[in-house]
Amino acid sequence: MDTIHNTRPATKTTPWSAVICMMLTSFVLVASEFMPVSLLTPIADDLARTAGQAGQAISISGFFAVITALFSNVLFARFDRRGVILSYTVVLVASGLAVTFAPNYLVFMFGRALIGVSIGGYWSLATAIIARLAAGPDVPKALAMLQGGSALAAVIAAPLGSFLGGLVGWRGAFFVVVPIGIAAFIWQAIALPRMPGGRSGSLGRTFSLMGNRTFALGMASMILFFMGQFALSTYLRPFLEDITHLRVNSLSLVLLGIGLAGLAGTSLIPSILRSHMAHVLIGFPAVLVTVALALIGLGPFALATAGLLLLWGLLTTPVPAAWTTWMTRTIPHHLEEGGAWFVALIQFAITSGAFAGGLLFDHVGWWSPFVLSAAAMAGAAAIAVGVTRGVRRQAAISVGHL
Repeated sequence: MDTIHNTRPATKTTPWSAVICMMLTSFVLVASEFMPVSLLTPIADDLARTAGQAGQAISISGFFAVITALFSNVLFARFDRRGVILSYTVVLVASGLAVTFAPNYLVFMFGRALIGVSIGGYWSLATAIIARLAAGPDVPKALAMLQGGSALAAVIAAPLGSFLGGLVGWRGAFFVVVPIGIAAFIWQAIALPRMPGGRSGSLGRTFSLMGNRTFALGMASMILFFMGQFALSTYLRPFLEDITHLRVNSLSLVLLGIGLAGLAGTSLIPSILRSHMAHVLIGFPAVLVTVALALIGLGPFALATAGLLLLWGLLTTPVPAAWTTWMTRTIPHHLEEGGAWFVALIQFAITSGAFAGGLLFDHVGWWSPFVLSAAAMAGAAAIAVGVTRGVRRQAAISVGHL
């Protein structure tokens, strides 16, 4: 009989050391993914390329993340999950070395493709692994910690890359990933238990998951949320410079504040998700509709804009933890297939939202990405009403049994 390889083992305690090492890996991966944003100019100058060509370092990592997320679990279905995660961490270290010592643009892009492979493979398994490691009541907290690692990286990746680039050059900035990646590998080897694989992988099984109407609608809501988030977030800097007229120091403080508000939201979300998941998946995007539209009218007012953006960070950052927790309740026996879709569709949503927002920003006006964001968030909230009915029913039944 086939073993279902993403069910949770019977355990009364959560191995928090293993959860924390997974969080460290998520931090390193996301920091590596977005570090080029603040280093495009020196990269382009050193490799004799344009800034636009250097910027494709983000695109190629996203492309390989999508491909790996959808197909890697099929190829490695029967392999021990601990060994697979260790392998993706080795790829992370190899990426850092390839980028650091790249003699030309081709090798540099190869290194960036490797980080995409590591990101796609790691995140496609991460939710299922956390669900196997954590005791039932600890799953929301463990998932929030996992997402907290990526949230922290999103906060500091750009300023850290800029600081290190000025201190030790862009190659030195990327090399910092290598020792952290090695430390994560050693920690994983010590802390992660063996987690046997299961039945043979099947692309048909992965794609057939979309035949589950509730899951498909949930992914549609999630896509709209992330499209809305990145249609607006990607263009905050020109908005704050040209409309709010913030200087560099004030702008940096606002961007840092958004990230810190996101970390606060991530730390608070586990207790909320235990009994109010539907309120998060519906209410957060609904409130963000108002925030996006209010920014259009209040953009010239610095204090009001800063307050709205802090609320934006507080409500956007915890949502990935909410959706992964939703998956553990909706498709508990198909978390690896669900994780593959989760990673691939988020990457697609980020790219689509940023691309569409950029076209609107350039050809319609600075305000148009904010309208697009509000429309996408409204769609996300509306669809979430339907997909969370089962969750609300389960919560009501649980309360009735108390």
